[in-house]
Amino acid sequence: MTSSQMPATALDPTILSLPRVGRLHLGRWVSATLVLLALALVVKAFAEGDIAWKVVGQFFTAPAILGGLVNTVIMTVCAMVLGIALGVLFAIMAMSPNAVMRGSAAFYIWFFRGTPLILQLLIWFNLALVFPTIGIPGLFSARTIDLIGPFMATLLGLGINQGAYTAEVVRSGILSVDHGQVEAAKAIGMTRLTTLRRIVLPQSMRVIIPPVGNEVVSMVKLTSIASVIQFSEILRNAQTIYYANARVIELLIVAAGWYLIVVSILSLGQVVLERHFAKGRAGAGARNG
Repeated sequence: MTSSQMPATALDPTILSLPRVGRLHLGRWVSATLVLLALALVVKAFAEGDIAWKVVGQFFTAPAILGGLVNTVIMTVCAMVLGIALGVLFAIMAMSPNAVMRGSAAFYIWFFRGTPLILQLLIWFNLALVFPTIGIPGLFSARTIDLIGPFMATLLGLGINQGAYTAEVVRSGILSVDHGQVEAAKAIGMTRLTTLRRIVLPQSMRVIIPPVGNEVVSMVKLTSIASVIQFSEILRNAQTIYYANARVIELLIVAAGWYLIVVSILSLGQVVLERHFAKGRAGAGARNG
């Protein structure tokens, strides 16, 4: 190394004795100050606003609100189970060599992703207008209005809609697996379904889990849309109460508080899952490097 290529500290040791002055990030301080000021103004507005905080505390654990909370959690779990099952099924169909299977999956994904969720809920809730009875000829028959109430209409609407989005997530996860492993499985005599179940799906989970975890968090909030078809979740029950006592803002704050609590808990679970499934990717990257 020539003298021109040597670092300045090697050429002139006295530089090391000079005081080090940190760079003044004026923009960061200004932006941070503005954000804190805005937050302070928001807090001040709520603190001084015409809000009866005692009423918020009173109804935060009211039986009707807690009942709505339970319904919200149950609906979130049931709708996600249905959505994941449909998502896996239609993702496999979308990648099938059978043209009918591929076309059916494409139509399902296109239709339920292309129409508003609230429209789908209203269709399920009013299905009795088109089909007064539902059943299997010769086995059983029942009135549609008895079978598809607010809970079932919400489950079908949320679960089937979620399945369309989950199908694309599962399909991307399957495509992320090296095709050479599929060819190797075929070479040793594995069937397509066995290969999918024992090789492809387990490896695709690291790609599938993070977005599906995010969809679970979103599902909690989507249940609030079901208030339009009289499903008794948190928002619906809060509305019923404030129709009676006229404490609109207070009850909306109660509903918002419970949504934030549930979503925060699920978000922590999502972070844990993402870190767990990211371990294999980090290790693979280190080995490849």
